[in-house]
Amino acid sequence: HELMPGKYIPDDQALYDKVVALDSTFFNTYNNCSLMLDAYADFYAEDVEFYHDKGGFSNSKKDVVEGTKNNVCGKVTRHLVPGSIEVYPIKDYGAIEFGFHYFRNNQEPDAKPHPARFVIIWKQEGEKWKIKKVVSLH
Repeated sequence: HELMPGKYIPDDQALYDKVVALDSTFFNTYNNCSLMLDAYADFYAEDVEFYHDKGGFSNSKKDVVEGTKNNVCGKVTRHLVPGSIEVYPIKDYGAIEFGFHYFRNNQEPDAKPHPARFVIIWKQEGEKWKIKKVVSLH
C-alpha cells in the first residue's frame, strides 16, 4: 500500500465532466468579461466567499465582480493547465474542484506566467450550479 496517491481518477465521471464544463464556461465569461460581465457574475452565489493570497478575503459578490471588471476585463486571460482538474463530490451539496491555471496580462507582455493552484466549491441548486467559495493562490 502506497502512502502517496497516484494519478487522479474521478470517483464520479459524470460529476467530473460537469464541473470541467462549468469551469470552461465560467472562465470563458471571465476571459470575455468586457462582453459577458453579467454572465460571469451569475456564476457566483450571493454569499460567495473569495480567498485570494494577494488580494485578501471578500464575501461580497458585488466587490468580486467589480474587482474583475476593474482589474481583469480587457487585460487578463486565464489559461487552465491541461489535465490538472480534480473533482470530488460533496454529499447533498455539490462538488469541490482543485486545479492549476495561469494568467496572462496584456499589460505585461514579457512577464513569464507560472501555474497557480485554485479551489472552487460548487453548490448545486436544482439544475443550476453556483460558486460558493474560491481559493485563489498565486
